[in-house]
Amino acid sequence: MELPAFALDHWLAKYDFATPPIAYNLASSTGPRWSVDALARLGNEPLALDDIVLSYAPPQGTTRVREAVAAFHNVDPDWVVMTTGASEALTILLCLASRPGANVVIPDPAYPAYAALAQTYGMSVRSYGMLNANGFVQDPDAILAAVGPNTVAVILNTPHNPTGVVMARDKIEAVAAALAERSIPLLVDEVYHPLYFGAPQGSAAGIANVVVMSDLSKALSLPGLRTGWIIEPNAKQREKIINARSYFTISGSPLIERLATHALHHRQVILDHLQTVAEGNLAQLSALIEMSDGLLRWTRPHGGTTCFPWFADGRDSRPFCQALADAGLLIAPGDCFGHPSHLRIGFAQQAEGFDEAVARIKALL
Repeated sequence: MELPAFALDHWLAKYDFATPPIAYNLASSTGPRWSVDALARLGNEPLALDDIVLSYAPPQGTTRVREAVAAFHNVDPDWVVMTTGASEALTILLCLASRPGANVVIPDPAYPAYAALAQTYGMSVRSYGMLNANGFVQDPDAILAAVGPNTVAVILNTPHNPTGVVMARDKIEAVAAALAERSIPLLVDEVYHPLYFGAPQGSAAGIANVVVMSDLSKALSLPGLRTGWIIEPNAKQREKIINARSYFTISGSPLIERLATHALHHRQVILDHLQTVAEGNLAQLSALIEMSDGLLRWTRPHGGTTCFPWFADGRDSRPFCQALADAGLLIAPGDCFGHPSHLRIGFAQQAEGFDEAVARIKALL
């Protein structure tokens, strides 16, 4: 099968890995960058790595890293299966859900891999729209209305990429319960948890009929560790997940899992830094939208590291994004998500210089 072009990643890679790289990256969906040295120095004593044997790790992950993930989500460590990023988590769950004639329900807009990977495994995609007259919202009724007789899984992403909207825990519980009556699991992608702008919210892990996938890349700001996980309370399903990982990537790296464990043990330092950067930059974005005299509209994000404003006159955003890229500033055109008049702006990676980036956007507007 030929996969569709991954327009978002192609756009990002063209500029972020150029020589020299882009000056201001507001297209990234990750948090402020960390070096190995800075990460290793968290805590009272520097992290020791020289005793690690570079062999295989258990396919489900070492006990220590699974315990650290479990503490993060407040669940039983036995429920945790490590993966190579949330991408492998998604791949495994869709692979195991697939069957002839099946479909998966996903949000619109959505991270492009949802649809592409579902179709790779021979499934069709049904979408629930999130944009109404008042902006973006994740509506339980819209989600359940999209479910059909051949639906095998529903994906919920909260905080949501690219819009930043959040579904409250009681609504997640209601959707999961309604799907349980039809034996359909709710797959909750919460890679941006626990970054919220307002009241904090607990993880969806532990809600009946919910399978959580997450990673270190987004809220924990460590995409280079390529570490993710699945939280599945059902032991038989976990056996299938572990078996699938044995086929896909065999295991994680003991070196990476040591670093991941250390990061999770000191996650509050990482999360506090992210919260400070994200809130400060989001305030500047809010001011930018307000001064645009109605040219740009948005739903102010309630969580996560991205927002998805749009041109009120419906124009294609790509020429605007291209002009910014030519001036050294990267944001993602909305056509990467199937919404050409929108722009995805990431406001958490650029810890310094965000004011200059906003000034350049303002000048072009």
